Amino acid sequence: MPLPKHPTGALVTTVLASSLAFIDSSVVNVGLRAIGDSLHSDASGLDWTINAYLLPLSALLLTGGALGDQLGRRFMLVTGISIFAVASLICAMAPNLAWLLVGRGGQGLGAAILMPNSLAVLSDTFQGEARGKAVGFWASAGAGASAIGPLLGGFLIDHFGWRSIFIINLPLAAAAIIGALIFVPANRHKGAVTLDAGGALIVTLGLFCLTWGIILASVPGNRGFTSAITIGLGLAAMAGFLLLERRLGNRAMMPLALFSSYEFAGLTALTFLLYAAMGSLFMIIPFILIGLGGYDATAAGAALLPLPVILGIASPTFGRLAGRIGARPLLIGGPLVAAAGTLLLLRIGPQPGYLATVAPGLIVIAIGMSCAVAPLTTAVLSSVDQTHTGVASGLNSAVARTGSLLAIAMLSGVLAAQGAELLSAFHAALISIAAACALSGCCALILRKGGA
Repeated sequence: MPLPKHPTGALVTTVLASSLAFIDSSVVNVGLRAIGDSLHSDASGLDWTINAYLLPLSALLLTGGALGDQLGRRFMLVTGISIFAVASLICAMAPNLAWLLVGRGGQGLGAAILMPNSLAVLSDTFQGEARGKAVGFWASAGAGASAIGPLLGGFLIDHFGWRSIFIINLPLAAAAIIGALIFVPANRHKGAVTLDAGGALIVTLGLFCLTWGIILASVPGNRGFTSAITIGLGLAAMAGFLLLERRLGNRAMMPLALFSSYEFAGLTALTFLLYAAMGSLFMIIPFILIGLGGYDATAAGAALLPLPVILGIASPTFGRLAGRIGARPLLIGGPLVAAAGTLLLLRIGPQPGYLATVAPGLIVIAIGMSCAVAPLTTAVLSSVDQTHTGVASGLNSAVARTGSLLAIAMLSGVLAAQGAELLSAFHAALISIAAACALSGCCALILRKGGA
């Protein structure tokens, strides 16, 4: 595939596009209380402002990547950004919670299309060592955007109201669309297989049911029967999808050869656990600082600043280091360091002092995440051939988002707790997050010595 004339422009465009999705996955966290007060929503409604976004995002990421493989990266990238922008406008104008949830669902749909295709554009644009560096920058920028989202959201909410966190997406989306039309080529891979419509339908149904079942399991008072049935349907659909893909062989949207190596399985498990931990931290820390420490939205968002600063500075360095020594040492050590940083946050008490109890843990977490984010993304992309980078990146993103969704569902008890119970729930959540980080590092032991 011919390289575009302006690879730097393509890199900036893909980072800008994916940042829309990354920021919106975290910016709403600091606005939960303001949204609840404005729209008169209870804790379950606040859960849904997050779940309504993650549900279509998790269900459609794999299909979004496959459509890019077939219809062209640029076309699907622009389509996803456009849907995201329209949905953001709906959120900003929502007169009630129902309309807000409609808009959030639309944002999830747009993100499911733009995210895998933005990463696949990078794989098309750069080769060799340059690809690893570009993907490392993309990954670190995405992680940084997720972390800086609460700061941006807090400032906008305190000064302009919660609707402004959705309005700000419109100029960013316009800039990303213009960049895509200028810098990203419109051609498609000649080797891309015909779209597996049956596989796309079944896998979307399966991911939807699995995600929906996880959400139902988090609803207070749910006895578990409905969620178990829904998850069972999702698992059955995924089993049917695997059987269909096996029968289609090379014509499948997701060749099962991707899963034939223990390394790819290890990377998938690592992705699930690491992003579950990361998503949980981005949600729970601002919430606890507002609810327990009396922080305003801006201060709670600013409290996370060590994460984007350190990720932005350190991730490219660790990305280059992974190119020399391999991804394996960094993917083992990074999550373990992040687990240690999470345990440091257990020192947070009823009156959380930032410099004494919050900042040290966040700094250690950021260093650990910086070790892992860029090498993980590069290792996943390098494990497939170029004609399937869209579906591979979609699968990886789907696993990451599903991990975040499951973790957030398990944190519903923290959102509903108050007073002394809030602190106890927060500490219990931190222990679970630290365990997820440690387990993700253990998953990297299965990789070849030196890398993936």
